[in-house]
Amino acid sequence: MANLLYQQIEMLSREKHIETEVVVSAIEDAMVVAARKYYKTEEDLRAKFNPETGQVDVYSVHVVVEEVTDPKKEVSLADAKKKNPSAELGTEIIAAKPTDVLGRIAAQTAKQVILQKVREAERDTIYNEYHTRVGELVTVIVKRAEGPDLIVDMGRTEARLPKREQSKLETYNIGERLRVVIKMVDRAAKGPQVIVSRADASLVQRLFEMEVPEIYDGTVQIRHAAREAGERTKVAVASRDKDVDPVGACVGMKGMRVQSIIRELRGEKIDIIPYSEETVAFAQKALSPAKVTRVQITDPENKKLEVIVEDSQLSLAIGKKGQNVRLASKLIGWDIDIKSEEEKRQEIEEQMTALTAPTTPLTALAGVGAKTIEKIEAAGITNVEKLAGMTPEQLMEIPGIGEKMVDKIYQAVNRFYEGGAEAGAAAPAGEGTAEVAEGEAAPVEEGASAESTEVVVDSAENAAAAQEASEQNAEADEPTAEEEIKTHDHSASEAKAEEGPRE
Repeated sequence: MANLLYQQIEMLSREKHIETEVVVSAIEDAMVVAARKYYKTEEDLRAKFNPETGQVDVYSVHVVVEEVTDPKKEVSLADAKKKNPSAELGTEIIAAKPTDVLGRIAAQTAKQVILQKVREAERDTIYNEYHTRVGELVTVIVKRAEGPDLIVDMGRTEARLPKREQSKLETYNIGERLRVVIKMVDRAAKGPQVIVSRADASLVQRLFEMEVPEIYDGTVQIRHAAREAGERTKVAVASRDKDVDPVGACVGMKGMRVQSIIRELRGEKIDIIPYSEETVAFAQKALSPAKVTRVQITDPENKKLEVIVEDSQLSLAIGKKGQNVRLASKLIGWDIDIKSEEEKRQEIEEQMTALTAPTTPLTALAGVGAKTIEKIEAAGITNVEKLAGMTPEQLMEIPGIGEKMVDKIYQAVNRFYEGGAEAGAAAPAGEGTAEVAEGEAAPVEEGASAESTEVVVDSAENAAAAQEASEQNAEADEPTAEEEIKTHDHSASEAKAEEGPRE
């Protein structure tokens, strides 16, 4: 019977891939728990398994001390010598506890403890074995489905293939063999600890290592890889031997090598790109199959690039739903901003227009105080043109600007533009009057006089409005240049008509 029990322990150890001592320790711990539950004691208990007899003995342990403070765990030297004459201070006195009285409840408790201990030991063994194999290519068999996830059999243990790690193009059947990469090992997971992936970029790298001998022996290196599973993968390769073409080695004769990988990935597109240390040259290659006109580094610190392509190549460079530029950005590690030549030309024209456009300082606004102007300028608005393009909501976001102040600012801006328009319209009339003044003075009809307008001004705003009104009335009463010229010509013709008959 004893040999049979030990044989069962060894069989369990081989099945779970754990050491025999781990199972024996689990049995001893289980017996201690069962004995403590039966005896309802807080004594220190120990269990010992005898592989020859198959008996598990339980003992209570007391430490020999001079003065007993905890009778459940300590014993005095005098009492210890009664049980063991050779007892000394610091030694332990053990006493056997009967185990044949343990009932069914205690046995069930022991069983649960053994299963728990064995399960923990098995999980530790799995973690220790697989956490160093992350990124390794393995072959698994689809075992069952748990919701959107798949449970696959790795041989020694089960692994989980989550939905997020599955390719969009693939469907899986029970019993199907798959090549996957070990993504991670989760020690705290309740189910299978090993997480495998069919969507990780490292899967493509491992497949290239299997299919391309130059990559396996290190002559050709995969420097970077970017992938969107089920759609497209970009792989950057470089050669350590100048006589070996890295792209040609990966493609193979008539594309045989890369085609086998594409079949494994169920038709996923693969772009093989030569790696370059120069960012500009690497970016041009990464955006293939689009042809790039030029690449400019706009922000070296934040790794930002500006790429200009022809108008016909813009959609190809961006790709379906931005896929091509997104993968290129992942591959080179830089943010890419793609623009067509027409967009770049318009952008440059707008910048030149903004530089050459006239600007008017805020101090030209009548009726707006200096403190208000300081608040507006503090918000980054330094000219009247920019202020006129702002909405009332934007103005009210400026600290210290309220609703009444917004109305006042808009009135000042309107007066500014109305005054500019009137000044432009009045300028030609003034110039015509000056030209007539250089010649003969224009006659003025008798009785014609300029009416004066008296305006009472209470504020700076009313004063400006009154001055404009006075100027308009004065200009209306004064003869224009054309009227003066016509009057002069008419007088001259009358004089000639009088001289004719005299002759």
